[in-house]
Amino acid sequence: MAKYLVETYYNCSFKVTHYIDNVNEKELSNLEKRDDGKFEIIDIKLDNRKTKSLDKKGSTDKNQKEINQINLSEDKTRNQNTLNDDKKNFVKNIQEGVNRRFGMPDRRKGYIQKATIGDHKVYLHTGEYEDGKIGEIFIDTSKEGELVKALMNNFAIAISLGLQYGVPLDEFVNAYVDTKFEPSGKVFGNDRILSASSILDYIFRELAISYLNREDLAHTPSIGSNVEKIKDSELEVGEEQSQFLKIVKDITSKGFVRNNYKKKLVDLSDIRINLKGKK
Repeated sequence: MAKYLVETYYNCSFKVTHYIDNVNEKELSNLEKRDDGKFEIIDIKLDNRKTKSLDKKGSTDKNQKEINQINLSEDKTRNQNTLNDDKKNFVKNIQEGVNRRFGMPDRRKGYIQKATIGDHKVYLHTGEYEDGKIGEIFIDTSKEGELVKALMNNFAIAISLGLQYGVPLDEFVNAYVDTKFEPSGKVFGNDRILSASSILDYIFRELAISYLNREDLAHTPSIGSNVEKIKDSELEVGEEQSQFLKIVKDITSKGFVRNNYKKKLVDLSDIRINLKGKK
């Protein structure tokens, strides 16, 4: 039997998925150095293949061509089957992710915002995932009949199910902001929203400000913008402080603090409290 050396060259298309907390220049510049990304092969193409005879005595050109054709056909079939399996698994994973509901944890974070629109009190309750993303809302109103209360409760359930199935909050905000119906008018009890054209307009303005940083929907500037802006160098923290900041994010409602973790942290390390009573 004659021996042959087959060299095969491939063109491979792939993607790497990373999860980052914040989108900034520092995170993006160090992204390629991280090794925690998810690697997925998109496509594989055969570029070139070279066959070299290792038989010292040599062989006829006819036998060599026949062997090359057999090897090429077998490898091409094998590569095509592997590629088809990868594509099927990839599509299956996408479909499972699209049709999957991400349930809320049993013990969850969130906040309650009370406000008055006209003569109607509105209580907005939110529930968050462990990473701080909103996953559910509850709406309670006063001075409303059973029909309106039932409709508002079921509307909140529908929004919550949409969020848990992956519908972006942006879509709900664009759909319901500026809707007009009574009660409407001045808003009391909310430091960022002064008026609303309806209860739904108020609710989704509040959610957009708290979870999407949509300052364009607020009527008053953020408290943090009135304070002198902190330089990027001052915001850089050490490893110990970064760990502490991560703990704060894990136990604090993202919507309640409106993402301003670093500006709202107070260092009490130098404060001493005397617990001794007077004699």
